[in-house]
Amino acid sequence: MQNTAVLQMYVPLVSFIASILGKHSEVVLHDLSQQETSIIAIENGHISGRKVGDAPTNLVLQVLQDKTYLKKEFIANYKAYGKNGKVFRSWSYFIKNQANELIGVLCVNSDVEHFEKAKEWIDSFLHIGEQPQEVEHTGRRDAEHLPEHLHGQAEDVLASMIHHTMMDLPTPPERMTVQEKMEIVKKLYHQGAFQLKGGVHAISKQLKSSEPTIYRYLQKIKEEEKDLL
Repeated sequence: MQNTAVLQMYVPLVSFIASILGKHSEVVLHDLSQQETSIIAIENGHISGRKVGDAPTNLVLQVLQDKTYLKKEFIANYKAYGKNGKVFRSWSYFIKNQANELIGVLCVNSDVEHFEKAKEWIDSFLHIGEQPQEVEHTGRRDAEHLPEHLHGQAEDVLASMIHHTMMDLPTPPERMTVQEKMEIVKKLYHQGAFQLKGGVHAISKQLKSSEPTIYRYLQKIKEEEKDLL
């Protein structure tokens, strides 16, 4: 069966799952043959501000890059962030073809804030005269993955990945050594930033380096990692 036909079978599930979970949970289907515009179906997209035709998240790109899908069928109960800092509790199911290649991802993102408010009300009702203890609602997430950011356009996804990789660096790009720049490129490579077409251009701009230089860094990183296999 063709990859497109397989993914089309999951489209009705998007509405089905959303009808079960309600309006405070977003359900998204990604087609990874369209990496710049991977979202082919979405319900309750208002909670993250995304729509059909938007790009994959940083976590989807990382899963594609590090091939997590070969070891797991899904990742569950991890933290994701919306554009405005809103926190979500999320799940991602990996859709693979007969060759065990990742062709799509079915994701659920539930608005934690809504459930926190409901819990606070229930706690205050049940524990008369007591202050309810704070409970962390982030859930467990796979330690090898960075927090997911639910951005829409491909350039927003890239900008977020670059920002969170570089935000704690003490040295401005124009004063960095070659090795320091290579370390940044290596981190972004493992996060899947170069899965998107504009990755090299965006990263070269932020690192104050030319695109051929970034390509050279990438080639060296790939050669070094190949030697370790």
